[in-house]
Amino acid sequence: MTKKILKRIFTFTLTFLFLLSSISFSQEKAPKYVFYFIGDGLGLSQRAIAQLFVRIKKGDSNCKLTMNTFPVVGIKTTHSADSLVTDSAAAGTALATGYKTNNGVIGKLPDGTDVKSILEAAEEKGYATGLISDTRLTHATLASFVSHNWDRHNENEIAVDFLNSNVEFLGAGGYGHFVPENWKYGESDRKDNWNILKEFHRKGYRVFATEKETNNFLKHKPVGKEKVIALLVDSHLPYELDRGNNLNTPNLEQLTQKGIDALCKYEKGFFMVVEGGRIDHACHYNDVVGTIHEVLAFDHAIKKAYEFYKKHPKETLIVVTADHETGGLGLGTGVGYFMKLEELKDVKRSIDHLVTGNKKYAGDRLAYLNFLEEVYGLDNLTKREMEKLEKAMELEDKNIEGDKDEYGHLFKSPVALATAHIISERANIHWTTFVHTGVPVPLTAIGVGAEKFGGYNDNTTIPKNMAEIMKVNLGH
Repeated sequence: MTKKILKRIFTFTLTFLFLLSSISFSQEKAPKYVFYFIGDGLGLSQRAIAQLFVRIKKGDSNCKLTMNTFPVVGIKTTHSADSLVTDSAAAGTALATGYKTNNGVIGKLPDGTDVKSILEAAEEKGYATGLISDTRLTHATLASFVSHNWDRHNENEIAVDFLNSNVEFLGAGGYGHFVPENWKYGESDRKDNWNILKEFHRKGYRVFATEKETNNFLKHKPVGKEKVIALLVDSHLPYELDRGNNLNTPNLEQLTQKGIDALCKYEKGFFMVVEGGRIDHACHYNDVVGTIHEVLAFDHAIKKAYEFYKKHPKETLIVVTADHETGGLGLGTGVGYFMKLEELKDVKRSIDHLVTGNKKYAGDRLAYLNFLEEVYGLDNLTKREMEKLEKAMELEDKNIEGDKDEYGHLFKSPVALATAHIISERANIHWTTFVHTGVPVPLTAIGVGAEKFGGYNDNTTIPKNMAEIMKVNLGH
């Protein structure tokens, strides 16, 4: 047999095997159940420190966050169309639609063209859908999956988009944008008399609103295919550190489980987006302990999805990523190679509690220092720490909120900021900013088609790959 014939046979064999593998992949069954987890502000440092904290707390150097056990790992760039540092609207749009847009824009291209989201594409194919967050439902990330608006802050308009979305399960905070002005049952952010929750009820939804409905919501067991909207606080759900044992609101884990319970009744399967939004808020405050506990709460929600996956491994896909990193969290800085996470174990409340809570600094320095020792574990203050607190107290005594560049746009209390930084610095942890950064973010995945999400690429590839695996039309 001549070399020429052998070469032809070899070429034919390779071509045949390639075509066979292509046919095999194209015939792979689409996942019936898809979970899309988005940690707002969740960079690699945030995932790492939460895992290290749990290891120290449990005394187990081998334990891992559930999201860190998934076999497929990727790194995603996050820039928007008009900035190397994205906001949550542009990042949410990229994660939802596969298109870049300008900061502040929801579900539109910079030229004004509306773009379809992966959730809208899933609805078209017959998937039941769910949107869950521990922030307001109308906040930028979830809004990117159902809305098309020039301005992420038009939350009253975005509330109407949720009404028209036909999403089967909606669980979050933020009823204030759905109820009329002067609503007698709770706070309203509307400037009209439109009760959008009543419109949901007319469309056949089971409606749970305000903290008083939490127990009814948690006890509710869907019978057959039901549509549910649960908005149990007027704005964001509380931070995990501030939740307490008796606080009458659900956490992200409970919302996720209720979403699974409702959507699994739909025979064609479901597509569910879960946002851990308060990670971002804690990072904006440079609140290291608050950040850790929000990451852990997010991971507990992921664990619920993973438990579901283990019952349906050949029908389920789970993707976990982030929209951007927040805070520029640095693990170990200055002189020496160390961190002291044990310093963080006695912190009992979020930094936000020092800004908006009833224990914020009010001029009584001794009382405030005693409170910091009792609730934030800040005893035996060093000379440098005391000087930092006293400088901040002097500013607040003079009613000076501080320069935005120095204190961050969220800080009305220089004392709260000083407290946050002392807590971090005791553990040898530092922050570079109060806002978002441009660093790429991690992704992990498991299940049907998960291998397509690995590698170093852009966040716009995620919904495109998801659409291919789910066999839905994203419009690209």
